[in-house]
Amino acid sequence: METSTATHATLPERTIVQMLHHHAQTIPNRIALRQKDFGIWQPLSWADYWRRACGIGRAMRALGLARGCHVAIVSENRTEWVLAQLGAGVVGAVTVGVYATSPASEIGYVLEHADVDMIVCEDQEQTEKVLAVLAQPGGLPRLRKIVVIDPKGLRSLPAEAREMILTFAELEAMGADRLDEYLPEMIQGVDAQRLDDIALMIYTSGSTGKPKGAMISYRNIRGVAPGLIERLGMDAHSTHLSYLPLCHVAEQMLTVFAPMYTGSQVNFGESIRTVQDDLREVAPTLFLGVPRIWEKLHGAVCIKMQEAGAPARWLYERATAACAPFAEKSPSQRSLRERLVYAWWYVLILRALQNFLGLRNTHVALTGAAPIPPEVLRFMRGLGVPLIEVYGLTESTGMILGQHPQRVRIGSVGEGAVGTELRRGDQGELLVRGDMVFAGYYKSPEATEKAIQDGWLHTGDVAEQGADGQWRIVDRLKDIIITAGGKNLTPSEIENAVKGSPYVKECIVIGEGRRFVSALIQIDFDNVGKWAQTQGIAFTHFRSLVEDSRVRALVQTEVDRANGQLAQVANVRRFHLLTKELDHDDGEVTATMKVRRSSIYQRYAEDIERLYA
Repeated sequence: METSTATHATLPERTIVQMLHHHAQTIPNRIALRQKDFGIWQPLSWADYWRRACGIGRAMRALGLARGCHVAIVSENRTEWVLAQLGAGVVGAVTVGVYATSPASEIGYVLEHADVDMIVCEDQEQTEKVLAVLAQPGGLPRLRKIVVIDPKGLRSLPAEAREMILTFAELEAMGADRLDEYLPEMIQGVDAQRLDDIALMIYTSGSTGKPKGAMISYRNIRGVAPGLIERLGMDAHSTHLSYLPLCHVAEQMLTVFAPMYTGSQVNFGESIRTVQDDLREVAPTLFLGVPRIWEKLHGAVCIKMQEAGAPARWLYERATAACAPFAEKSPSQRSLRERLVYAWWYVLILRALQNFLGLRNTHVALTGAAPIPPEVLRFMRGLGVPLIEVYGLTESTGMILGQHPQRVRIGSVGEGAVGTELRRGDQGELLVRGDMVFAGYYKSPEATEKAIQDGWLHTGDVAEQGADGQWRIVDRLKDIIITAGGKNLTPSEIENAVKGSPYVKECIVIGEGRRFVSALIQIDFDNVGKWAQTQGIAFTHFRSLVEDSRVRALVQTEVDRANGQLAQVANVRRFHLLTKELDHDDGEVTATMKVRRSSIYQRYAEDIERLYA
């Protein structure tokens, strides 16, 4: 067995709610949050953050929420999200995040399983989903109130439904009334909090079954924070744009966990649709993107340069070729000649491309939650975007492995984070031990016992550690393919090689017990559509574009390119182009866009069999 241990950094023995109170006392006027409303950035100081959270907590208590009750939040990222979360924390309630993109059936499952007492909804759309669940026999028996942030359209709801509803403004007004009288008692309750108290329930993606509610304690949060702060170089001057779902542990790390210990600033844009514009305005020092975000940015640059004039395209090709060797070097590690080469191309074209992405002032960018195609990582780092790959799970409260900005090796997920103890178990499975290991699954002791054995969290991922201490995630243990010839293959490696193309959005490899490897491929409709226009190819919708023989030839070229990077036994010999996008509502992907392999294999069984006919 291989073991690696990272030393624990000292953080205050405080919960994040206690840290909020601490910042309100020590840096009351510093800006904690900013939100863009109607084109104007609205700041919120640490003192106001604390006071509003206390008011919300007091109102929750007045509505009957006791310590340990569950408050669900169904919303895109915004100031009200974290105010509700910290407000619940002030009175000892547990926050349950729910994906706003989920259909009513999935929302209903989480709300019922989590025994929710109060729900905070963003708008009428989310409220109607909750009301649909409530109308079912026995639906949500513990629910006391639905709090709605944006009340537009609520008057059209039936009167009996409106009786369950309170606006967020009304909730805040209720809590603000005579708040000063109640603050000493509330502060006393916050001071009495223990690190082992449960802070959050984060539901897993459910890619292999029903989502499970991972209980995250304040100790878990304090356990993961030092690794984040050290690896990302975070301090009080760090800034972050929050846009990925806050019901996912990755965004919680940078919006709540680390900022509560560093006192850094978080920004909420106008909506998920304005991220690129918001990035340019905020110019954050930190930026988190899941692989699909980086793939889209990679594709956007490639397509933009295809549409550019010949001189710009020539400069771009020369620049990317000249800077490609810098992918595994930080600026401080470059020789004088390399610095001059980069500076030359930076002035000519790279600065403009970084501005286009909105990442020119980013000190560290990170990707996680799923494997990223190495080609995309090399491309971004070649452009001068300091992108590093990190690894973690909901059950580890986030990042436990991460590339050090000064020690980047493409294909690895870096070294163990501060406070982690890592080793390889049976079949090379990565095991982790430390304060960041979650408290267990809600109402599922059997699953908890399976996940945590003798204090070690079994991640379910096969990992390898190199001589330099860097770890590489091979694949999910259950996803390893054994072909008819007895060869063990890693699907994610093959899939990422194909997805390195800006024209491919998704690739699902087939090969278990088969004579050769095949794949189901979904094109990137936007990028292939733009390519088709330059080729004079007429199309009306997704299917008509996919069924054009020239598009298939384009994808074949991309598959051939990917095969050139793989061992011959791992080459994709045949593929089927999907005639529609994989859909969350059809059960093909999760809310986090992870592929549900078993569902895909079943739905496209006939197409798969034709590949082997």
